[in-house]
Amino acid sequence: MPEQAPDPRRQEQAREYARSTRWLLILDLALGAVFLLAILLSGLSGGLRDALQFPQPARVALYFLIMMFCYSAVAAPITLYRGFVLPRRYGLSRQSLRAWLADEAKESGLAALLGTAMVVVVYLLLEALPQTWWLAAFVFVTAVIVVFSRLAPVLIVPLFLKMKPIDNPELRRRLLRLAERCGTEVNDVYQIGFASKTSAGNAALMGWGSTRRIVISDTVLSDYTPEEIEVITAHEIGHQRHNDIARLIAVQSALVLLGFYLANLTLRWAVPGLELGGVSDVAGLPLLALVMAAVFLLLAPLANAYSRRLEAAADGYALDATGNPDAFATMLTRLTDQNLSESRPSRWAEIMLYDHPPYHKRLKLAQSYRREESPCVSS
Repeated sequence: MPEQAPDPRRQEQAREYARSTRWLLILDLALGAVFLLAILLSGLSGGLRDALQFPQPARVALYFLIMMFCYSAVAAPITLYRGFVLPRRYGLSRQSLRAWLADEAKESGLAALLGTAMVVVVYLLLEALPQTWWLAAFVFVTAVIVVFSRLAPVLIVPLFLKMKPIDNPELRRRLLRLAERCGTEVNDVYQIGFASKTSAGNAALMGWGSTRRIVISDTVLSDYTPEEIEVITAHEIGHQRHNDIARLIAVQSALVLLGFYLANLTLRWAVPGLELGGVSDVAGLPLLALVMAAVFLLLAPLANAYSRRLEAAADGYALDATGNPDAFATMLTRLTDQNLSESRPSRWAEIMLYDHPPYHKRLKLAQSYRREESPCVSS
């Protein structure tokens, strides 16, 4: 196998970019925690609840929307710098400020719509089932996760990115044959329009059942060889063959269950001290949000470790399915440079933030590959 290494200049930029994004993440998390604690402990939460003299569903919806709007305003400088200024500085974003703001408005509107609906349902469960609401809320949120994992390709993604069948018949046939050999049903191969927004590249196997499709960014289709694209696709097929979507949903659901259970205990303990009217008092929403965020943050290293394990297994599947470690290595090097990813992040960064193995570990897997029996039937 030819020697592979990312471009040194790009790696220097990747390290700078990673440091900046990590500090911004820490600042954002700290700001969110301070905001929620300030609202909760200052009496503003109870005051807002008292000012909203409406039936419970409307009160909860208005409370959530007001809190969301206020935090968005407070965090706007961080959001602008992290989402627009920094990516533009390092050549990852190609959007104008106007286009970026339009996407932010759509994303915020969608988050407000879905977030409001979910919070209202959770508080209806809190009111109707004060003892077991956390279990019912877990079932509800898990159902939402499953539904959206199936419908995202046809409902959510097109709101932000244009998607169409690829216009390369030979590559389309090649990838569909790969999927067929590997026993994976897909309805087509799609091109997703990254180029107008970003220089980064990506690919995915989106959706379940009749909505499942191979999706490759135009920034990959224009620059990568058919062999490299085939390896990328085989990696995504590996996720499907290993049922990784269901596994990750199970992990997310377990975190949701633990979060709701601990939130239930915390709310019951805090009712007297915070002068709440009970666990279903919407003035306790900041506390519920803090507990849920703490659970996901503290358990992120475990969740990331599990995700890295699944990604490594998908890499192994891709190597076995294609028998092409050279294409895997060149693809990986090209993608690392293109997406401005650190090839050797610090160990703490890998543990806390990386849901994929870093470049040097994935490259080592390709370099040590010895062909075994393919998991896909030969053509």
